[in-house]
Amino acid sequence: MFVIEDELHSETTGQFSSREEAMMELRRVAALPWDAVPNQAPCRSWQTCGRSYELVEYDTEATPWREVSRERILDISSAGPRWLIG
Repeated sequence: MFVIEDELHSETTGQFSSREEAMMELRRVAALPWDAVPNQAPCRSWQTCGRSYELVEYDTEATPWREVSRERILDISSAGPRWLIG
């Protein structure tokens, strides 16, 4: 299971069965304006804040789920999207 998580605000934005599906969603989100849902940060200072999206892989066979990997993928701010992977 892959989960997209905003590390700055401890929010998840979706669960996906494959890395490819999660990356497709991140590409879609990167194409949206920084101040539109889901990119608009939930904090009061959202105009100067942003999102820091991580892709977290979980082993769902374990109880509770066991985190396998965590990778920071995409930052979104008023400066626009910034991809942190090649």
